[in-house]
Amino acid sequence: MNADRSKSEHAWLQNNLVCPRDGAPLIQTQDQLSCGQDHDYPIIEGIPILLMNEVPQTLSVANASLGQRQEGGDPYRITTLGLSDAEKEELEEALRHKVFARIDSIDPVVSFLVGATNGIAYRHLIGKLAKYPIPKLRLPPGNGQVFLDVGCNWGRWSIAAAQNGYLAIGLDPSLGAVLAAKRVADKLGLSACFIVADARFLPFRSGCANVAFSYSVLQHFSRSDAEHAITEMGRVLHPGGRTYVQMPTVFGVRCIYHQLRRRFREAQGFEVRYWTIPALRRVFANKIGPTSVSVDCYFGIGLQASDRHLMPFTRKLAINGSELLRKVARMIPGVSYLADSVYVESIRRSSQ
Repeated sequence: MNADRSKSEHAWLQNNLVCPRDGAPLIQTQDQLSCGQDHDYPIIEGIPILLMNEVPQTLSVANASLGQRQEGGDPYRITTLGLSDAEKEELEEALRHKVFARIDSIDPVVSFLVGATNGIAYRHLIGKLAKYPIPKLRLPPGNGQVFLDVGCNWGRWSIAAAQNGYLAIGLDPSLGAVLAAKRVADKLGLSACFIVADARFLPFRSGCANVAFSYSVLQHFSRSDAEHAITEMGRVLHPGGRTYVQMPTVFGVRCIYHQLRRRFREAQGFEVRYWTIPALRRVFANKIGPTSVSVDCYFGIGLQASDRHLMPFTRKLAINGSELLRKVARMIPGVSYLADSVYVESIRRSSQ
């Protein structure tokens, strides 16, 4: 790990973390951060917990993270993970039997989170992951620019950003996922910082970042919560900085299938919300600035060409088809309306 880069990221956090309630600077005293308005935030295993307990949470894992104490007993903080009860029990069983005891093994938490973070196509890898699925970041080299990964979970996009030269800062409401992200980054010899926080109340001063990125996160938010998070991402950017946010669309083949399954009723709780491309352009342009939309993938949400080697034959075919259609969409823009997943890129206005 580059020690100078690690120092840079921690120095950046010290200079730019603020109270998510009032935006006041935070001062560290022992195992907590405090602002001048007597708002206190614990630091657990080196991770600041910058959540607000007085607001409804977008995910139940946030409440679990708020309930954690310094001496948790469980180093993996399994109760804070976005897993089913059955998956949590299976993870605990694997840990008891030291299935992941080899020094070269995949982090146990990541091995079980891969289905939740990467999508349905990755469910065959749950508990069996042999290699970290680090995606290819569709952004230019970072050259030390600040990259905020909003909803980072176990950190795959933060790690991709760090590998691409960005100063990566990941945040997520799940303490267990963030701790896993830290372990993976350390194991790969990469420098990245992680905190527990809410996308709707980013604990960073305004104008502090170059890129605000989010993948497979805002799709689970209500429209009002999503718009709040989009506004926050715009706020923390430098003028001219960019957001790069993945969102699902109404007319993708797999997206239509899932909407049919729930009979086109309104989404509830953690269910995915599907957006039209014009609506995405309108909201992001209004909240941040000039906006463009490009295809992420077809035939599902989250299919990554870089993960082709992890997939069975039929899913490799889906990835190949998706990549072909991505190329077609660059020549025939209307084809992008049939994508299941798109990237929304916005440039922050200088007058914002």
